[in-house]
Amino acid sequence: MSMLDRKLLRDLARLWAQVLAIALVMACGVATIVIALGAYRSLEETRSVFYDRYRFADLFAGATRAPLHLGERLSGIDGVSGIELRVVRPVLLDIAGMAEPATGVAVSIPDRGEPVVNRLYLRIGRLPEPGRAGEVAVTEPFALAHGMRPGSRFEAILNGRKKTLTVTAIVLSPEYIYAMGPGDMVPDQRRFGVLFMPRSAMEGLFDMKGAFNDLAVRTQRGANKTAIIEAVNAILTPFGGTGAHDRDNQMSHAFLDNELTQLRGMAIVIPPVFLFVSAFLVNMILSRLIALEREQIGLLKAVGYGPVAIAWHYAKLTLVIAAIGVVIGAAAGNWTGRAMTRLYGEFFSFPFLIFRQSLDLYAIAAGATSIAALAGAARAILTVVALPAAVAMQPPAPTRYRSLLAGKGGSLKMFSQLTIMALRHLVRWPVRTLFTAFGTSLSVALLVTALFSTDSVDYMIDAVFFRAERQDATLSFAQGLSPRALQAVSAMPGVMRAEPYRATAAVLRNGTRSRRLALVGVARGARLSRVLDVDLRAVEPPEAGLLVSDYAAKLLGLRIGDRAEVELLEQAGRVEFVPVSAIVSSYVGLTVYMSSEALDRLLADGPRLSGVRVALDPARTDDLYAAVKQTPAVASIALQGVSRRRFRETIETNMSMMMTTYMILAIIITIGVIYNSARIQLSERARELASLRVLGFTRAEVASVMLIELGAIVAVAQPLGWLFGYLFAWLVVAGFATDLFRIPFVINPSTFAVASLVVLAAAAVSALVVLRRVDRLDLVRVLKTRE
Repeated sequence: MSMLDRKLLRDLARLWAQVLAIALVMACGVATIVIALGAYRSLEETRSVFYDRYRFADLFAGATRAPLHLGERLSGIDGVSGIELRVVRPVLLDIAGMAEPATGVAVSIPDRGEPVVNRLYLRIGRLPEPGRAGEVAVTEPFALAHGMRPGSRFEAILNGRKKTLTVTAIVLSPEYIYAMGPGDMVPDQRRFGVLFMPRSAMEGLFDMKGAFNDLAVRTQRGANKTAIIEAVNAILTPFGGTGAHDRDNQMSHAFLDNELTQLRGMAIVIPPVFLFVSAFLVNMILSRLIALEREQIGLLKAVGYGPVAIAWHYAKLTLVIAAIGVVIGAAAGNWTGRAMTRLYGEFFSFPFLIFRQSLDLYAIAAGATSIAALAGAARAILTVVALPAAVAMQPPAPTRYRSLLAGKGGSLKMFSQLTIMALRHLVRWPVRTLFTAFGTSLSVALLVTALFSTDSVDYMIDAVFFRAERQDATLSFAQGLSPRALQAVSAMPGVMRAEPYRATAAVLRNGTRSRRLALVGVARGARLSRVLDVDLRAVEPPEAGLLVSDYAAKLLGLRIGDRAEVELLEQAGRVEFVPVSAIVSSYVGLTVYMSSEALDRLLADGPRLSGVRVALDPARTDDLYAAVKQTPAVASIALQGVSRRRFRETIETNMSMMMTTYMILAIIITIGVIYNSARIQLSERARELASLRVLGFTRAEVASVMLIELGAIVAVAQPLGWLFGYLFAWLVVAGFATDLFRIPFVINPSTFAVASLVVLAAAAVSALVVLRRVDRLDLVRVLKTRE
């Protein structure tokens, strides 16, 4: 081992606490890269393999009732590699031990063989056989929620007829990786399930002999999907076609895609924060180390070591610190990434999980960390190269200070000499002071970014569940019914108030921009379901015109007074132009509202109801559930209380994990910055502090000099952190906004306060650790040390 390498080991042993603090900050950057990129790649790889192996459809289309002989024309469309003509219908499920009815979707599968598109992964059991009545395969999340196994039985209302079904298989489908019931904002495995039945059984139950109402299309690689969609629409429109669409509008795929986008964003945004802080810390430590070893460097050059050898020695010190950070970060990232991927496996219904352990992921993390560390050390190392041996062996020239306030410091008389001494040191090293404050502010910013989600979700729940959708339950009909259905629902047990609604699928266009969305008719004077403006005040729908949600208006470039093109998908694609009357608030989905009367006139098929929203007597909910189970016209029931509780539970679980992670990261940054800053100050000012002790100042008074310096830096960091946190939170809100849901941008003052308190506590602990060294200063040794 060379002499320089032995010196390197001695330096590492002497600086172990500072080295560890920097390495932990670097480890956070490495871990976030491994976690985010690893989870992203794992989820992407798992999805891609599941889609390919089980032939997930590229296009989807619906129809009222189309004959099976259209299959030949649909298969013959240029670019189509396979189609599946299915019967898909909503069903009510009556599960033993569960008072409220569950909802589900019944999907036909071929009587013989596997589906050409959207094949099923058979977890256990066998697929249902066509000759055996009442056999079904159910999706795994629903089966697990109810403890079902092959042979289990439950009841379902299929097209108004109650049937006892027997489970023959537990399956998973690429079409329902993220399965969500009507009215829910997150999956509720207990209340929503997917059933797969042989086609011959579905034909008999739903009167669909020789017909289909759902089409799934698999396309060839590189096929023109727009042309295929147009061809499919041309074939299905005469049969009640509701417009073909690609995967982007398929619920499960859209949610999964959204999650992947968020993971990719996390990998891009968060690691640079830690790499910047670690580069700053390396610069701070190495600059001071080289200043202290100035005489040694001169001696090394005098005995023959060249500038390159000495520069490489300090570069190796930097790389060793980076390597420690990479090892810790890679181990923590690998462990957390696996746990996170397993969590995704529970949240999304995959039959298998692929965790990518590619070496390039660790190489990227190690490379980025090493480059950041060397960048931070570059200036200090270049100083070594430029320093001549003769100059290095001489004491450094004293720092040239200037009088504060040009000698007009009368206003500073209000401060003690010790306070002025502390503040003067900060002002004389302004760049270092600002960078230290900036590094600390990033801790505050990270916490604000994590904690603001609680404010936003609380605001969202209040807006969605208490101001807009205030009903207890929503009954949806299998098909549009006459207004007399409202009277029938009002007469159901426990119903205190009932309000109808009508909804239809439409494409809204403004010039070249378009979006597929729901056009909802709202009764004037409704109290249960209200449309809210951007200030969350109830808006009465006008006699004519559209109420467009703010997000849809932004996407389409619509303003009040514009005439939007409305393609009515359930009316053979008829196109109407309707003026925009108001811009309203909405956080879930893409929705456009009209008054019920205006929507009836627009559709021109007479007054119809898609469902009824009801307020319930809490004492009679079981009576209503029993009545719904006996009502054939009801296709599904959404329960606001259950949806709200499930949404809050899911969000709280995710947020608690995220906030814990961010809090740990913020504390590590704070300790890394404040601890190293305090150690540097102590090494620079040990002689001054020892002199104060000799002059008669108490230990507390001497310690106060450093505490004031650190306190000033942490105080300056707070407003900076609030500002950066505000900007980061805004970026998160903007990045998370999708057609599926949006997060309101709300940050309560208490969030800034909590973030600051956590950082102040971490800074106080770091400072106290260093102040113990002030108490233990060896006065004689320090005062003998040459400056």
